[in-house]
Amino acid sequence: MATIKDISRKCGVSPATVSKALNGYTDISEETVELVKRAAREMHYMPNAAARLLKTNISHNIGVLFIDEANSGLAHEYFSLILNSVKEEAEAKGYDITFISQSIGGRSISFLEHCRSRRCDGVVIACVNFESDGVKELIDSEIPIITIDYCFDGTSCVLSDNEEGGYSLTRHLIEQGHQRIAFIHGEMTQVTEKRLAGYRKALQDHGIDVREEYLKAGRYHDTGLSKEATAQLLSMHEPPTAIMYPDDFSSLGGMAEIRSRGLSIPKDISVTGYDGINLASVIEPQLTTWRQDTREIGRQSVRKLVETIEDGKNVEVERISVSGQLVSGYSTMDQGSATK
Repeated sequence: MATIKDISRKCGVSPATVSKALNGYTDISEETVELVKRAAREMHYMPNAAARLLKTNISHNIGVLFIDEANSGLAHEYFSLILNSVKEEAEAKGYDITFISQSIGGRSISFLEHCRSRRCDGVVIACVNFESDGVKELIDSEIPIITIDYCFDGTSCVLSDNEEGGYSLTRHLIEQGHQRIAFIHGEMTQVTEKRLAGYRKALQDHGIDVREEYLKAGRYHDTGLSKEATAQLLSMHEPPTAIMYPDDFSSLGGMAEIRSRGLSIPKDISVTGYDGINLASVIEPQLTTWRQDTREIGRQSVRKLVETIEDGKNVEVERISVSGQLVSGYSTMDQGSATK
């Protein structure tokens, strides 16, 4: 295995210069940096993790805490896209990732204990019960944390702009002539609260009363509960003309219920999803949805976490908001067209 001394002999520079080039120091020329990095690649140089830990007290290992209550795990397309972005950005910055759990080899262990045993420099937390004792213990520890779609005081977080998403989808339906718009939402988390705020604001901005009976509780990534809530809405004396679902996947349950009643999408009723996963573009009809920027969410999470790990207390706590994009599919229709 090549060493720093081997690279220094090949490049004709000192081992100290090689170390500086490989660790991002700026007091050497760009030409020297490129020379050293090219030689390192050609010689398949890999830094000694143990030695680097002793020198910098940084293991270059990031923990990822991800627990999906619907038990879909990494098959959850939205979060798998975020986690893939986390992985790519971590690797680009020279970090490995470790999935954090509360069980190792059949032995119960806290999230914090797992992080310490794996020498995690910091942790990305997404899609968990943020109010659980295990998560709170980790948040209160000495380990740098970044949370996704949830904010704690004193900890940086990255947020998809869920109020913007809820508002934009509702406004899109209103502009198509809908006034009886139902919203089947997910669990009452900060994400859901923001989406509901956007939904309510869009209705109010357009002079439409918020009808509480059109708000139904579902669960993210749960087709069964979406199907049940859809049945309740369609059984009303004055059913909605449009239904918003918690996410693209859960909309499948609602769409199945609509079709089982002999109704057409979007001619009889319009439907929207949320997330903008690949599924939305291939189902029939193509789903109108709000596409969250999963790549940017993952990238910003790692960038802020690495900054916190490497610069410590000098780093400002931030709430980083990431915008999304409305994707207009064929699951929604102008009410004027629908009545012709």
